[in-house]
Amino acid sequence: MRQFIFKRPAYIVTFIVFLFHFSLPAQTIKTNEAIEARVNDLLRKMTLEEKVGQMNQYNGFWEVTGPAPKEGTAKQKYDHLRKGMVGAVLNVKGTENVRRLQEIAVKETRLGIPLLFGYDVIHGQKTMFPIPLGEAASWDLGAIEGSARIAAIEASAMGINWTFAPMVDITRDARWGRVMEGAGEDPYLGSKIGVARIKGFQGNDLSANNTIAATAKHFAGYGFAEAGRDYNTVDVGTSTLYNIILPPFKAAVDNNVQTVMNSFNVLNGIPATGNKFLQRDVLKGDWKFNGFIVSDWGSGIEMIDHGFANDLKEVAELSARAGSDMDMESYAYVTHLKELVESGKVDMSLIDDAVKRILRVKFQLGLFDDPYRYCDAVREKELIYHPDHLAAALEMAKRSIVLLKNSNTTSQGSQLLPLKKDQQKIAVIGALADDKNSALGSWRIGSDDNSAVSVLEGIKKYSANIKYAKGADLVIGKTDFINEVKINETDKSEFKAAVQVARNSDVVIMVLGEHGFQTGEGRSRTKLDLPGVQQQLLEEVYKVNKKIILVLMNGRPLAITWADKYIPAIVEAWQPGSQCGNAIAQVLFGDYNPAGKLPMTFPRSVGQVPLYYNHYNTGRPGPKSEVFWSHYSDESNKPLYPFGYGLSYTNFTYSNLIINDADPSNIKVRVTVTNIGKRAGEEVAQLYITDKMASIVRPVKELKGFKKFFLQPGEAIEVEFILRDTELGFFDNNGKFVTEPGEFVVMVGTNSQEGISGMFARK
Repeated sequence: MRQFIFKRPAYIVTFIVFLFHFSLPAQTIKTNEAIEARVNDLLRKMTLEEKVGQMNQYNGFWEVTGPAPKEGTAKQKYDHLRKGMVGAVLNVKGTENVRRLQEIAVKETRLGIPLLFGYDVIHGQKTMFPIPLGEAASWDLGAIEGSARIAAIEASAMGINWTFAPMVDITRDARWGRVMEGAGEDPYLGSKIGVARIKGFQGNDLSANNTIAATAKHFAGYGFAEAGRDYNTVDVGTSTLYNIILPPFKAAVDNNVQTVMNSFNVLNGIPATGNKFLQRDVLKGDWKFNGFIVSDWGSGIEMIDHGFANDLKEVAELSARAGSDMDMESYAYVTHLKELVESGKVDMSLIDDAVKRILRVKFQLGLFDDPYRYCDAVREKELIYHPDHLAAALEMAKRSIVLLKNSNTTSQGSQLLPLKKDQQKIAVIGALADDKNSALGSWRIGSDDNSAVSVLEGIKKYSANIKYAKGADLVIGKTDFINEVKINETDKSEFKAAVQVARNSDVVIMVLGEHGFQTGEGRSRTKLDLPGVQQQLLEEVYKVNKKIILVLMNGRPLAITWADKYIPAIVEAWQPGSQCGNAIAQVLFGDYNPAGKLPMTFPRSVGQVPLYYNHYNTGRPGPKSEVFWSHYSDESNKPLYPFGYGLSYTNFTYSNLIINDADPSNIKVRVTVTNIGKRAGEEVAQLYITDKMASIVRPVKELKGFKKFFLQPGEAIEVEFILRDTELGFFDNNGKFVTEPGEFVVMVGTNSQEGISGMFARK
């Protein structure tokens, strides 16, 4: 046995070498005082109109390499740009386009203030990594930071200097389409992953030409939209707000995130964009946030639909007073803010504060020293789809895959996975298996369509004895980011061919799930089953060949109770990105031992949702009588797969739990983990606590530590966790962080439901 020291297996060495290859230069030392002096000097030179202009963000409004617009809204935006009335643009990419716009801002405006170029760099720019929820399943903070680092390298090579990521919204409702964009249901894990992504985007030196400013979004509560319906009302208590929703944002601020985006929802009846409590009191006040707040697209003007503002002029007034510094595509500030200041309805000090925040980020990015630092066409050509990027995307995709089930299929007790490489007859079934686009996932607006390695292509590298049958179309017609995805609900005409292929094969790989554009913004669902006719296809194939490996490609937890009951092997692959097929094939054929763990609970039924592990107990938690306790009459309370769950091709045991509570502010928890299987593999040891009694009710269990490590067969290590006030305390209903004496239960194990427990008392 050895004490825990973080070690990566040999197959990740390439990824680490890659990170050093693109390591950042030594941090440029720029004192805050020096930047503040430059900000203040520039602010004194600015007119009110120019200040308001810095608070205005426009979407890309014309083909930049063509002639300037001569009429309409595009002409107005162009004129504003030339007058210094635009502070940032979004959805402009490519060094040629960025340089052209930046030249107008720098050369044709009175003060030559450079623009920010924002873009939704969510899980890659050109080289696509797994969707963020998939990456979260890796529980590998170093790999996640590396993924964001590569995304920043490619985005910055295309002229972009600001991303609207990471999304750090915590959510408990798989119906909400944007679950794919975050880190799941847990604030501790979500905070760690959010910080890793911010570090990857921003690096050690924000003024380097391969780093970009990050944005923590959406502030706040967006992930708690009622019924999982996007943009819907949010109504949460203060305990949930302070202990679940806000911690990832606080972690982002503590780790120097440059911008924060407010959200579409209301909180306590007030839209976030006009919410002074969130933006001025909490973010800028209590947390001392030094960056700037940007609205989400049109969230300002949407306050009229909320019934909170009468017109666009009032939108500008309410937003500015509340602390929203930059208006994205509502046209409120650029149209009315100057007038509101001149009439005394908005204090000039609020404008100055907002503009200073925006200018500060521009100075920190080094744009005033070199406005064209992101406009190197040679660098753009060299770095897009760099081989090292693709190699890292493959590693990340493999690390994101979760093995959900791998039961015995023979009397000898052999498991179906990993597949033998002996040219057995393999049937591959499912439209997603031959799809090179869906695998890229949602929120990949910078990617190239059909650029993913398909599952079929990946599997064919291992065997030539493969027969493919689509079985049924998943979608009808063309799919894209803007339009609703149309699902095939009726056409089963190709079932017969798929069944025949399955009947004549030794094993069947069925690739089923959601299309990549079925999740993401505006993609909420009321059902969590396999969409369309896929479930019927699965059952028909099962009738003729029970040796099925179900590969799920989806952007949210699904309710797959039938599959869990009957299908012997189930692999959760998410939407893995550019290297989809290679990653899945390496897992199926055993060249990579899966180690992913679920960042969200999988329900048995959509009727259980929202379902999450860190719930409160009730006054009637157990079957104290036949009827009168907290339960369903038609379904178990238990999840199908719990938070933190994930199997391996080997097995790990936990033993010898030791809790040292001699120092109540530094409690040490040790446990021995042993690989008792025949394969080397990685495990994620997870530590949960239960505060047995407190001044406000605490969850039945809370994640407060995790460590990922690699063990050879028969190898054992001692893993140590340290619990401090930050792990043992909580926020009261006034937002004050408190620590209290009492008894705590500690559980360390392989997921949120399985482990060994101990107890300590804190005086």
